[in-house]
Amino acid sequence: MSYKTILVHIDESRHTPEHIKVAAAIAGKCGAHLVGMAATALPGAFYLPGALGEGVTVTAYLAYLRERAEAALLVFEATVQELGVSSYEVRIIDDEAAVGISLHSRTSDLVVVGQLDPDESLPAVRTDFPEYVVMNSGRPTLIVPYGRQFETIGKRAIIAWDGGVEASRAVSAAIPLLQHAESVQVVIFATKSGHDTHGTRPGAELLPHLVRHGVHAELAAHTLSAGIANGEALLAHANDYHADLMVMGGYGHSRFREVLLGGVTQTVFNEMSVPTLMTH
Repeated sequence: MSYKTILVHIDESRHTPEHIKVAAAIAGKCGAHLVGMAATALPGAFYLPGALGEGVTVTAYLAYLRERAEAALLVFEATVQELGVSSYEVRIIDDEAAVGISLHSRTSDLVVVGQLDPDESLPAVRTDFPEYVVMNSGRPTLIVPYGRQFETIGKRAIIAWDGGVEASRAVSAAIPLLQHAESVQVVIFATKSGHDTHGTRPGAELLPHLVRHGVHAELAAHTLSAGIANGEALLAHANDYHADLMVMGGYGHSRFREVLLGGVTQTVFNEMSVPTLMTH
């Protein structure tokens, strides 16, 4: 089991070179083909008459966006060549980034995107971009925190385990990375009420499953007192463990809006400091 195709989102963010390095490192580790994908188009509302300003045509504006996308992909090509990636390609999609990346990632084994930096303004990227990709791509998504550099990815990994469907999918999706890890910890945060999905032996059943995949892990179980948020506790544990990869399920309910996230998931999206692999 290994990743064979990895897709990384490319844009003009100053953090994009780090996203490329992370994706390239995983591609090299797994012998995967790396696809750098940039999007050109803004949401459909911008095609309304006058939305772009007087005298600006949609054709001219899309040409401008394509030039920006092509420039971003030149950075991708230069970076992967410098890193010695043996198999890669570039693609431009004429679509809004979140929608386009979600659609095209479905023929990849892993998609790599960046956490949005609130100090950056990227006109072609929606404000819930990484959340949207997690909830709509159907593929495991690795979110890279902004403003940090990562010398290693997956050397020290933690699995946020609650026994749920989403967490189970995330573990299966992360196996190719976990197999290369030097240290893996299954982390459980139970409440004093005892009402959870962990079963009678919280997390214990996951350890032999991982061993059968060549992943040796230890269990770290915590009981939270009232008033302590799971998301904050999880991030604090990742920091204390010096983790360079976190694996967890992404929880959301599309019937209320396109992406409405559970509390733990939203906390991690907002405050993550560790590359986080999510599935939904």
